[in-house]
Order: sequence, then structure tokens, then C-alpha cells
Amino acid sequence: MKTSFVSNLASQNAMRLTIGRAQNEIQKLNTEVVTGRHADIGLALGAKTTNSVSLNREVAQLKGIQDSNALVTQRLSASQSALAMMSDSAQQMLEALIAVSGSDDANRLQVVERDIQSALGAFTIAANTSANGEYLFSGINTNTEPLEDYQAAGSAPKAAFDASFFGYFGFTQDDPAAAGITVPQMDDFITNVLEPAFAGADWNTNWSNASDTNVTSRILKNEVVESNTNANSEGMRNFALAAVIGIELLDSPISAEVRTAVNASATKYAGKAVTGIDNQRSELGVSENRVTKANTALESQLRIITLHLGDVEGVDAYEASTRMNSLLNQVEASYTLTARIQQMSLMNYL
Repeated sequence: MKTSFVSNLASQNAMRLTIGRAQNEIQKLNTEVVTGRHADIGLALGAKTTNSVSLNREVAQLKGIQDSNALVTQRLSASQSALAMMSDSAQQMLEALIAVSGSDDANRLQVVERDIQSALGAFTIAANTSANGEYLFSGINTNTEPLEDYQAAGSAPKAAFDASFFGYFGFTQDDPAAAGITVPQMDDFITNVLEPAFAGADWNTNWSNASDTNVTSRILKNEVVESNTNANSEGMRNFALAAVIGIELLDSPISAEVRTAVNASATKYAGKAVTGIDNQRSELGVSENRVTKANTALESQLRIITLHLGDVEGVDAYEASTRMNSLLNQVEASYTLTARIQQMSLMNYL
């Protein structure tokens, strides 16, 4: 009878190979249990891998739009808060002008002037609001502060008004000679000198650094919205015009008749400012509503694609877990056998 020789070293190496393969399989199965998808998509799907790649790219694109929409929502919300402050300031100025209508009392006029200065200061702060490092009312010039501070020392808009008044009348607005200004002269100055300066290119030269073009954001693959507004709007121009008239002319040494005309003009522009700013709020509100609806549509699309992706890439987590537990038991048994084989030695029997 012939017997063959098998060394315990060969048995140990065989066990090590078995354990190594089992550990690799366990690692793969653990990944599948945790992620719910094949550990190696290319190996598992073969030619269908392109379908998986396309679906994952679609998911990444939709999630990118979702992230962008979150920033758009934040920008619109901050813009609405700032516009609400501007609208309140415009309303405050309008009420102050109405309250002093027909009055020639110096104290009341000074109080109204301070109220208008306060309203203009709050308006300027709101117009220069920024969020995430971007100015909200600069249009596409988001890195540039949009509105000049009229009440700052040496401001360009203040210098422009002084030059316009002096160029038209030949003296400053505080000069006693202002008492000789007639109502037709003042109406002509406001209508044909001041108003065009605020409505035309001089506004961009002296007051505003904003662009007329607003930022647009893609909220769906086939839909974009304007996600900010700018300081060149009619409402903001009228606010500045009403404020300048109230600050510079209402308390100047003009006659009662001219002051009444000045107050009427300032009140008219202040009313237009309230309407114009509220219109901007409505336009941004439409954008906010569209973003909300877009987010709902994105959620639905993501759910559908994710379900389809699960059908393509998904694994049976219960089956993978069962196989992993079985392999763990095998590895434990292999460890035990290896330990016993290592203890096999002729020295134990001599």
C-alpha cells in the first residue's frame, strides 16, 4: 500500500488563500450592504454600465441645480427684506411730506428735513445690502456697491445737485435771493432739470454703479429667472429725487407759494417711489414662487431617477448580508483549523 505525503505547511497556505479570498468577498459584500448598490458597477452591469453613468450624471446635475436654488432663495429673501425697508422709508418720507403740506413753520420744516434725511439714510443702507459677498441691487455688477451716499462728505450726487441749482438760478439754494424764485421757475427747474438728471444717464454717473441687467439663475434645466434687481429702477430713482427735493429745497428761503409747489412735487415723486419699490417686491415675489415650484419639480424628478437607478445598480441587501454572515462563519472556522494545523508536529508524539 502506498501513501502520499502532505505537509502541514501546504495545508496552512491553502487555508490562508481561502481566508484571503473570503475576506475580499466580505469587504465587497459589506460595501453592498452599506450602500445598497453593487461594489463594482462595471463588473456587475457590463454593457449596461453606460445607463448607470447617465443616470448618476443626471442625479448630480439635478442636485447641483438644487444647491444653486438654495442660494437663489437666500438672495431673493434678503432682497425682499431690503426692499421692505426701502418701502417703509419711502412711506415714512411720504407721510412726512404730507404732514408739512402748506406749512411755513420753520421748526416743522426742520423736523421734516431730518425725517427725510433719516429715510434717505435707511434707504441707502438697504440699497447697499450684500449677501454671500454679493451686492443685491447691483444687477450683474455684484461686486460693486450700487448706490452713492448722498449725505456723505464730498458725495458726487450732492455736488451734482448744487451745480444744477446754481447753473439754473445763478445762486445757491440757501442764498436769500431764493426768495425771488417764482412757481413757474421752480416747476421748470424740477421738471426739466432735476427729473431728467435722475431719469437719464446722469443717474448712472452721479448716483448708481449698478447695471441695468439683472442676474439670471437656472432653476430647472429649461427655466431661468431673474434672481436680483438693481438700483436703477424707477422706484429707487423717484425715491432719491423726492428726498433731494425735500432736503435741499423745502427748508430753503423760498416763498410760501413756491414751497407749496416744492412740497407737491416731492410728494408726487415719493408716492411714485412707494409704488415702484412695491412693484419690484412683487416681481421678486414671482421669482420666489417659481423657485419654490422648481424645487418641487426637482424633488419629483430626483425620486423617479433614484428609483430607476436603484433598479439598475441595486442589490438585495438581505441576500448580501446573509452571504456575508456565511463567509464570516467560514473564516472563523478556517482560523480555527489553521490554529490546529499549526499545532501539528512530530515533536508532540515523540
